[in-house]
Amino acid sequence: MGALDGRVAVITGAGRGIGREHALLFAQEGARVVVNDLGGAPDGTGADAGPAQQVVEEIRAAGGEAVANGDDVTDADGAERLVRTALDTFGDLHVLVNNAGILRDRQLVNMSDEEWDAVIRVHLRGHFMPLRAAARYWRDAAKAGRELRPAVINTSSTSGLFGNFGQTNYGAAKSGIASLTHIAQLELDRFGVRLNAIAPAARTRLTESLSGEAKPDEFGFDPDDPANIAPFVAYLATADCPLRGRSFFVHGGSVQLFQPWALIDGIETDHRWTVAELQERAGRLADVPFELNLPW
Repeated sequence: MGALDGRVAVITGAGRGIGREHALLFAQEGARVVVNDLGGAPDGTGADAGPAQQVVEEIRAAGGEAVANGDDVTDADGAERLVRTALDTFGDLHVLVNNAGILRDRQLVNMSDEEWDAVIRVHLRGHFMPLRAAARYWRDAAKAGRELRPAVINTSSTSGLFGNFGQTNYGAAKSGIASLTHIAQLELDRFGVRLNAIAPAARTRLTESLSGEAKPDEFGFDPDDPANIAPFVAYLATADCPLRGRSFFVHGGSVQLFQPWALIDGIETDHRWTVAELQERAGRLADVPFELNLPW
């Protein structure tokens, strides 16, 4: 018996890297998988149906069930077709893993309009569109009395939650995805939908310039292997997982819970502030410790 037996999952950006590992493990755990991928370059240009189909063939060769889908997740009609692929092929939908992404790194002052728009579109809109399509199906199912126990796993990043030089577009989108997860949980909880976000750290074609080649430890464990991310995502996708509305850093064998934005200090008065008063009292806030608890 697999942990995901009977579950139908849509995984975006599943042709390569982290998404591919999600798809393979989900199928191994018994899920029927829609492998979505446009097959574009790391910057989002181009298209190739090959990577998604190859993952499907790997799953089928291992005895699993999967189907490829090449729809654009940033397009409303494409997102609807993506959900419809799961329904028409496997009869239902229980899990959505939003993973598709691209990079167009550039310092803010040199970033073009298109570099900003492309990254925001693929990451943030590319999460919203499939989520909305799936949520509408789950809302109707809940109203019809069907208990599907749906799960959504969104993909944020430490570049958004901690910040990273040269990635204002990517970081803004990834931070937005964490907020999208939290607010969507508030809205969709009544329909029984659970949403969580992960900020994964792994070696992929988007990060290979940073992580370099595989460096297994003395026991042969490679903490940067993208396959390390999949087990926690599969756990979040299980029908009885209790976690909801949370964001997690996942790397190697480590899973850490993020603390959302929190009020940690302040100043108060019983009247409207004057600038002179703020000049006298607000400056001390610059000296309040602001600890990000970086995991590296």
